[in-house]
This record gives sequence, structure tokens and C-alpha cells, in this order.
Amino acid sequence: MRHMTQNLPALVTLLTVLLQFGTVWVVGHARGKYRIQAPAVSGHPAFERAYRVQMNTLENTVMFLPTLWLAAHYGYVFWAGIAGLVWVLGRVWYAVAYLGDAGKRGPGYLVSMVGWAATLVMAALGLGRALLAG
Repeated sequence: MRHMTQNLPALVTLLTVLLQFGTVWVVGHARGKYRIQAPAVSGHPAFERAYRVQMNTLENTVMFLPTLWLAAHYGYVFWAGIAGLVWVLGRVWYAVAYLGDAGKRGPGYLVSMVGWAATLVMAALGLGRALLAG
């Protein structure tokens, strides 16, 4: 169990990469299905939703991964991993909901932001503790 706990942030990182790949694949598939020629990023509403899912997930990943690893580095390996799993599950929920109906993306987004906020708090606490310990 200890081995799994210590590797949880790495597992979350791998799941995040797979999620990113999934959003890229969905956009590429939609681009072909709806005949949206690059570099266009608008056209059919289903393509636009897929594109926004990809971009928003990418934007959030840029904030999430550093806080995940800072939290893990500064002593919150297990809890950072749990918060990271919450983030990944929230992002999947967000993506699936958004692809179907943009108006239903909110709950998944909120869950992912709770996961991110938890990693941010842990990172800040851990870094603050390290700075004070000097």
C-alpha cells in the first residue's frame, strides 16, 4: 500500500496526460466529422464544444500539475494524489457533460476546481512550512 501511496501523484500525472490525449483525439475526430479545416476553430457547434473542452482542460492542466507536484514534494504525497484523482474525475465529468450540452459543464468543472484548490492549499502550506523552517 505504501508503494501505491508514494506513486499516486505519478499515476495522476499519467491519467492527466491520457485525458489530454483524449481531448486531442475528440477534437481531431470532430474536425474530420464536421469538415473543419485547420486552422479554423469554429464552424459546427459540436466541434466548437470539443475544441473548448480541449483548450479549457489544457489551461487547467497548466495550473494543476505544478500544484500537484509541489504538494507532493512538500509532504502531502497521499492527499495530493487523492486531490489529483478528484481533479481528473472532475475534468472527465466536465468534458463528457460539455460535449453533450455546454450548459451542463458546471458540476464537473466545480469538482475539478475543488481538487485543484486542495493541491494549491497543500502546496502553499508545505512551501510555507519549509520556508519558515529555514
